[in-house]
Amino acid sequence: MTALKPGDTFPSDVVFQYVPWTEDKEDMTACGIPVAYNASKEWADKKVVLFSVPGAFTPTCTVNHLPGYIKNLPNLREKGVDIVAVVAFNDPFVMSAFGKANHVRGNDILFLSDPDSKFSKSMGWADPNSGRTGRYAIVIDHGKIKYAQIETEKGVVKLSSADAVLANL
Repeated sequence: MTALKPGDTFPSDVVFQYVPWTEDKEDMTACGIPVAYNASKEWADKKVVLFSVPGAFTPTCTVNHLPGYIKNLPNLREKGVDIVAVVAFNDPFVMSAFGKANHVRGNDILFLSDPDSKFSKSMGWADPNSGRTGRYAIVIDHGKIKYAQIETEKGVVKLSSADAVLANL
């Protein structure tokens, strides 16, 4: 697969890993059981914003990228977005803790793991040196790509920001 672009169909074989949020496991030190999340199936009939960070708990991701999506959740919902998800190469336990550390409850934002950056690498959107997922944003509307952009400058959040996505919904 090459990089996704507007008009493309979202691939039919995208599976991430994640730890489902539950109230009894909302404490940072509580661990749930990772499960497979079949994004292709779950998102087939929904409007989805998927954004990727190179790593949970890294400065740009934690200070500049994720907070914009948390702040803009109501605006994204007003634009008809059913699911907001963040993905990184980190394992599902780290991604779960990343959500908890940022006080995201329930399924407001899904914190997904792209093991070995498989999805990101398939599009050429993983860092060739570190193997981490790139910093990007994709809007999927009922299986069709409406927006797909990757940041080309390290530490920059412009094309993949919540504001950029909102402007393109």
